[in-house]
Amino acid sequence: MTALASAETPARKRSRSPYKPHGLTWALLRVHRSALWFWLLYVAVTAGVILWAYGPGATAAMDELAASGCRDGGGPDLGCDMLGLAGNRWDSGVVLGSLLVFFAPFLIAAWAGGSLIGRELEDRTAQLAWTQSVSPVRWLAAKLALPAVLITAGMLLLTVLHRLMWATTGELRQGTYNWYDSQVFEPNGTLAIAHALLGLALGVLAGLVARRSLPALGVGIVGMGIVVQQLQSLRPHLWPAETQESKGEYPDHVGMTVEEGSYTSTGARLPYLECGDRAKCLADNDVVGMYRDYHPASHFWPLQLMETGILLALATVAALISFALIRRRTGAAV
Repeated sequence: MTALASAETPARKRSRSPYKPHGLTWALLRVHRSALWFWLLYVAVTAGVILWAYGPGATAAMDELAASGCRDGGGPDLGCDMLGLAGNRWDSGVVLGSLLVFFAPFLIAAWAGGSLIGRELEDRTAQLAWTQSVSPVRWLAAKLALPAVLITAGMLLLTVLHRLMWATTGELRQGTYNWYDSQVFEPNGTLAIAHALLGLALGVLAGLVARRSLPALGVGIVGMGIVVQQLQSLRPHLWPAETQESKGEYPDHVGMTVEEGSYTSTGARLPYLECGDRAKCLADNDVVGMYRDYHPASHFWPLQLMETGILLALATVAALISFALIRRRTGAAV
């Protein structure tokens, strides 16, 4: 009777919590949990450095300026343009925080190439996963999607904190940092996130091409470095510049300089003329003034968005090439 009742009783199925990760997501988190903890720690340390520079570090530096009598409205004036001990500590915090944000995409590219893809192909754990219920294309999609979400969340937090620090320390950084300096321009907008996503895409592509961890790690870093260097040189030309002209010396620097030189009475432009007898040299070349093409601070967002679009387009191309490559090698359609 008991046996019959037991047989008629439907077997209980374990209920799976809808909030618990499973399948590819869970496997990816377990395999790369060390990288996840490192990323969380990296974001926490970077955020801590930036918050210190925004709060206690900036407060101590401002108090030092006030105590030395160098604080006069807009900032240090002549004779007070050197930061003291507290100011130097604050400056070190600003530099360190900005560098940690700047180098994050390079670390992401190295990890994506060496560990996320290269090592699994080298150890053949990826091939083992493909023989189970996971297709190569789904495997690669998970390798790109989950890290992209975590990377975007972390970089978004650091960008917001960096902008907060930059916006509230104007008196201390006057004459020291400019909005167009790379260590300021890149962490202060959408570029930090775009760089990080490009690092992920380039690292994944490097891992698929090299199929070994160490070569993929190196290719990911080098590829990221080449892109960053080329875009930094291209940056001033991504948006139409404004022009200043002067009849005497060059106009004052008021932004990111694109080009400068001399112009003639006909409006023709000449490079800067280095002459011993300047007056005679200018007269002989019909030079009537100096010009400077530049970007004012109001061009920050147009330049940011243009460069961000290029980076995201490159990341998309790298991801598409990765999918095409894995389909070609495995013959997988889905």
